Amino acid sequence: MARGTQMDAAARFDPLRPRLIRVAYRMLGSVADAEDVVQDAFIRWMGTDHGAVREPEAFLRRIVTRLCLDQMKSARAQRETYVGPWLPEPVVEEADEEEDVTLPLMLALERLSPLERAAFLLHDVFGLAFDEVARTIRRDAAACRQLAARARDHVRDARPRFQIEKQRGLEIAGAFFAASRSGDMSTLGALLAQDVSFHSDGGGKRPAAIRPAIGHGQVMQVHKALAVLFGKYGSTLLRTCMVNGLPGFVTREADGELQTTALDIEDGQVTAIYIMRNPDKLRHLH
Repeated sequence: MARGTQMDAAARFDPLRPRLIRVAYRMLGSVADAEDVVQDAFIRWMGTDHGAVREPEAFLRRIVTRLCLDQMKSARAQRETYVGPWLPEPVVEEADEEEDVTLPLMLALERLSPLERAAFLLHDVFGLAFDEVARTIRRDAAACRQLAARARDHVRDARPRFQIEKQRGLEIAGAFFAASRSGDMSTLGALLAQDVSFHSDGGGKRPAAIRPAIGHGQVMQVHKALAVLFGKYGSTLLRTCMVNGLPGFVTREADGELQTTALDIEDGQVTAIYIMRNPDKLRHLH
């Protein structure tokens, strides 16, 4: 390919890269893997006869989806040996962004087969017609409708019944940080729902709970123990922000590493706490 043609091909690809990464991330739950898949798609794009491609975005989305389907087979095997709870890599939203797939929904997607996940995301999240979904995953349209319907049944409970107003959510996240770090257990306890759950992902790389804590009593016990450590070693708030569509915050902990906390909030109370401590999943935030 001539240099000018290469530059033209790269210029056509670059505006599509963020959208392709969004597709890949929602398929894989990993920012690093999503970026690798999209780079692989770029290499394939550079070797394509572009004159035969009528719709570059649709063409590239098919490549990315198929690469993700291949990768998901090995990813599932790796997660069977993962140390402790597995959470998707955190995506911290910028001020003008809005996440269309929240962290609880990302976790629910993990229960789907790769084809169910692809059909659901492409149709229900990205709004593609089933004919295009069928071309992408190489199934007929009727089969894709069935895949998406099964996926909807599996993830229905994980879809938010209503979205908390963003500013109110961030205020609750700020109050949660202040109470949890200062040891104000009375205020913290009032913020938590009775059926609250606590999930932390250290991946065997940093200390983290090996299994979720379930219920107000268990979660409060966890935070009483953490408050002692915070009081002794400190925890620095870097910013409150939306993390995977949920109110939360980014902190720098006593070991110098970053940590994200995302809070699922219903009726003004925290129903789930998701903490990412695995440094491998936080590299993209540095």
